[in-house]
Amino acid sequence: MFQLGKTIVSEDIIEKDFVCNLSACKGACCIDGDAGAPLDKEEVKILDDIYPKVKPFLRKEGIEVIEAQGTYVKTAFGDLETPLINGAECAYVIFDEKNTALCAIEEAYNQGEIAWKKPVSCHLYPIRVKEYSEFSGVNYEKWEICDDACSLGKELQVPVYKFVKEALIRKFGKDWYAELEKVAEKNFEK
Repeated sequence: MFQLGKTIVSEDIIEKDFVCNLSACKGACCIDGDAGAPLDKEEVKILDDIYPKVKPFLRKEGIEVIEAQGTYVKTAFGDLETPLINGAECAYVIFDEKNTALCAIEEAYNQGEIAWKKPVSCHLYPIRVKEYSEFSGVNYEKWEICDDACSLGKELQVPVYKFVKEALIRKFGKDWYAELEKVAEKNFEK
């Protein structure tokens, strides 16, 4: 672990390799697990605002869940996250012709309907950020469904932090990312 400003960063994001391999995993991170995508307070307002423009991209099941539970849910622990369909896939999941899970929010963004790409937690994956009172923990989340992404990242020699560069800049800013690159170049890169 090392510190960058008000973040404590796991060395794994520099040392481990990762490139999403949707053709192999079919977007399993959006349909497996036991919780929706983590959201921050600002994002729940955005979800409420963009829902009318995202709705045409959603599946019937997603619309039903969102209209019954809301554009987000609050867990028993007070965490905010996207709602799930039958306790499984994210309510915002859609499928392409190859049955690969995609994000309806991102599809609306790609079609120019909205200006917000998707929740930052999704954009950052496989990095997870945990907020504490004095700092943010920035960690690599290893999940076996992403083994193909790890293999592809290793083959292409792309460290996690480079794969999610755009998302890290979105979350922490360009200056923070530039400092991360300096740490990587100085201490960790092979």
